[in-house]
Amino acid sequence: MRITGADVWTVVVPTIPGRVHSPEWVPETGWDQVPKQIIRLRTDTELVGLGETDRGVSVDEVIAGVRRLLGRDPETIVLQDIYADSLAHRERVSEVGTGPAYNALEIAVFDLVGRLRGVPVHALLGGAVRDRVRADFWIGHQTPEAGRRSVAWALEQGFQGVKIKCRLEEPMVARLQAILDEAGPDFKVTVDPNERFYTAEQTIALAHELEPLGNVEVFEDPIPKSDLEGYIRIHAAIRQPLCMHVGDGAAVLRGLKAGVLDCVNLGGSLVGFQRAAAVAAAAGLACWHGSGNDLGILETAYIHAAAATPNCTMASDFVGSWTREDDLIREPIRFQGGCTPTPMRPGLGCELDETALAVYTRGYVNIE
Repeated sequence: MRITGADVWTVVVPTIPGRVHSPEWVPETGWDQVPKQIIRLRTDTELVGLGETDRGVSVDEVIAGVRRLLGRDPETIVLQDIYADSLAHRERVSEVGTGPAYNALEIAVFDLVGRLRGVPVHALLGGAVRDRVRADFWIGHQTPEAGRRSVAWALEQGFQGVKIKCRLEEPMVARLQAILDEAGPDFKVTVDPNERFYTAEQTIALAHELEPLGNVEVFEDPIPKSDLEGYIRIHAAIRQPLCMHVGDGAAVLRGLKAGVLDCVNLGGSLVGFQRAAAVAAAAGLACWHGSGNDLGILETAYIHAAAATPNCTMASDFVGSWTREDDLIREPIRFQGGCTPTPMRPGLGCELDETALAVYTRGYVNIE
């Protein structure tokens, strides 16, 4: 078998109006207009492999990556570094595969190899350690009343917690009080301002205000991650857990050395996620899988990675299926009781919805 080419679709899938932000606070989502690339690797058989890029990855990057895979036998590709030419010893023992559109094409190769071998992607990552993966609801910048309505809907869907995007200028006590009133103290809130609590002192003051409510799960990235001294002061002064959203093991290690991490939100490639999680696990820390409000192919890949990672025990961010108009896969990701089932079909276990794809396609390239 050989990889012979690829189909690449540039897509833009808008968010559902009102599902992410309160329009009086954020009139337009903005990031949902940033294109993604959907990839289908082709072979000289009927087998294919599906991939999806992060937002903003160019079609030129995908073309360059596919060119590095053309003619390769999927069975001989080194899954820890899909662009590696051989199994030769590598100088950098910590090296994780990199290159143009790497993460998306890694997913496509894993999907293809899984289909070829008749096993799910998580089996290629060492095997699933759980048959379902925890998942929380997610909302953007919403007024307290809008947040209350969103949480009511989340409870109807069986979710047991929520992650909120926020900033210091918002009425944070009122936001969390509204969630508490609607869902009770066991429905926990991950507070993620994307560094927009600005300073250690402002974060500490807010944490003390929120503490009596008792429904904060964790503070994620309250201030710029470059301000390690600020994180040290926050960690020493607040009772709520503190975490960073990071993309590799080196960043996890940096936070561990500073003594400021109680848990971590991780991203990266399939293999990169597991390696970063292993660093956290060595320190006894739990983690969860982050996302970028993605589509069905990429979020299904996240579920495989989370299912195969022992310390990924916190609720992950598989959120695109209810924030976007469509996920571009035939069977949507299912949620029940705050979890999503671990996929068990070969490869990713999802199929491209070509009817929906046609609606959201803004460009197409055939690579041979």
